[in-house]
Amino acid sequence: MEIVYVYVKRRSEFGKQCNFSDRQAELSIDIPPNPELSEQFIIRDPVDRGIQCSYDMSEHEVNTERFEMEARGINHLEGGWPKDVNPLELEQTIRFRKKVEKDENYINAILQLGYVMEHCIKQNNAIDIYGEYFEDEDAVEVSDEVLSAKTINVFRDPHEVKRTASHLSWHPDANRKLAVSYCCLDFQRANTNMSYDSFIWDLENPNKPDITLKPSSPLLTLEYNPKDAHVLIGGCYNGQIACWDTRKGSLVAELSTIEFSHRDPVFGALWLQSKTGTECFSASTDGQVMWWDIRKINEPTEILIMDVSRKGILENALGAITLEFEATMPTKFMVGTEQGTVISCNRKAKTAAEKIVCTFSGHHGPIYALQRNPFYPKNFLTVGDWTARIWSEESRESCIMWTKYHMAYLTDGAWSPQRPAVFFTTKMDGTLDIWDFVFKQSDPALSLKVCDESLSSLKVQDNGCFLACGSRLGTTTLLEVSEGLSTLQRNEKNTMSSIFERETRREKILEARHREMRLKEKGKSEPKDDEGDEVKVSWPDLLAQTEEEFFDIVNREIKKKEAALRKSQGKKKDYEEEGSEEEGEGGGGEEEDEDEDKEPGEEEGEEEGAKE
Repeated sequence: MEIVYVYVKRRSEFGKQCNFSDRQAELSIDIPPNPELSEQFIIRDPVDRGIQCSYDMSEHEVNTERFEMEARGINHLEGGWPKDVNPLELEQTIRFRKKVEKDENYINAILQLGYVMEHCIKQNNAIDIYGEYFEDEDAVEVSDEVLSAKTINVFRDPHEVKRTASHLSWHPDANRKLAVSYCCLDFQRANTNMSYDSFIWDLENPNKPDITLKPSSPLLTLEYNPKDAHVLIGGCYNGQIACWDTRKGSLVAELSTIEFSHRDPVFGALWLQSKTGTECFSASTDGQVMWWDIRKINEPTEILIMDVSRKGILENALGAITLEFEATMPTKFMVGTEQGTVISCNRKAKTAAEKIVCTFSGHHGPIYALQRNPFYPKNFLTVGDWTARIWSEESRESCIMWTKYHMAYLTDGAWSPQRPAVFFTTKMDGTLDIWDFVFKQSDPALSLKVCDESLSSLKVQDNGCFLACGSRLGTTTLLEVSEGLSTLQRNEKNTMSSIFERETRREKILEARHREMRLKEKGKSEPKDDEGDEVKVSWPDLLAQTEEEFFDIVNREIKKKEAALRKSQGKKKDYEEEGSEEEGEGGGGEEEDEDEDKEPGEEEGEEEGAKE
């Protein structure tokens, strides 16, 4: 059925009727060109235009239909029993069941339902619709795409005097914010008008910081609390430890007393795994590692001196600049030093000497990055001087894997949280290198020029897709890597496990071999008999042996010279024979006889001269 609605309107309400007709075109006005105006024309070059580097946002309001909620209770009673049978009485229910089971209708109904149930049971036994057939296959197959990384956003230091982005920290919950600490690392050249502020940036608004943190001294490190995203801890240049609560504003909430703080700048600060979530520890180049509780941060709860001689002397301590703490190993932590040594420590040891477990030496300069592999905590990455090295706790004398020596100095590095074979490094020439040891070990899988100035810091997001790089001029670049670098490959865990085990085994064999060679060299340099007394050396025999070796060398040199002399004389004889055959034959024979007569004499003379 077609629905038609007719609109009715009077002709007089339409207005005056329009009449159109055809006619020739008419020229209303003619403005001829003026040559004098062309002389006044100036090309505008360059042309400046302002653009906004932000997303276009729109806001909409929608009124959705509201539902009225009501709570009701249900009283469940056992039914199906006749009125004269009380279901609570066991004897009555048993008597009624026996009566029903003897009924023929009941038997026929059970037989009919039995065939249906049997069919359903056989189906369930054949195919389990709720079964998980690929529980162990957690790896995802990734297509062979070209590895790449692209810039998403750039966050610049808003102050006129640019400072280095010394440390980065991602928001622990949503990863939509990034905390950046700013500090001038050229301390002697620091401007007096330089700001001390550090910022928390919102990834969707790169034009203005979301929160400004105002410390009493420039911050070298800044870390979010993994249990409370509103709390941050920072290490200051003057050695103090500062704590912020973003709910209370930009000012410092808690600050350590300067008398009980570090004597040098605090280069590393990390949160500890604790029940309260308020414990942290810090490291400084003064050679001390301090433990703090932000509820009473006036003074440290514990101090450990990084003296590898285990005597606890502060003057002999190594300057600490990086820290590593793994939540799965709550009693262990590692410290990277200025001298290129990694110190493995145990906090729960009874004495201060036992707290320093072992050391790993291999870098020629300060260790700027130290991190355990998130999949294999026994293996850890260090970045320093011109190389990045991978170590194993089972091999203490040398690293098991390393990169080539680069032309530019390395400044920071980190593992990928999603792939055990991928790690990132930054260099002073502004280049970001992405290494994939399953794909290639001699060169980086991807090398990207991020900026012209030196890169100073690096932090990877938990999902492995985004990473942030801080530069010397305070520019923080947000990058997104391709899916091939952030998605776990097939059998990658097993492959990296076998690689780590193989390289660890190889280093152990080499260490044992070197140890044997050192013992042999030591035994040769300090010969001793079975009783422990020194072996008596016969100096005349030793002198005679030395003379014999010397004269053997001299005789060999003489023979070489004689062979060269005979060769030159043979060439001269051939030349004379070509000139005249008769005279050449006689002269050649006499010369040869003379040479034969002279050789023994010359040899004896040279030997006597050598002996003299």
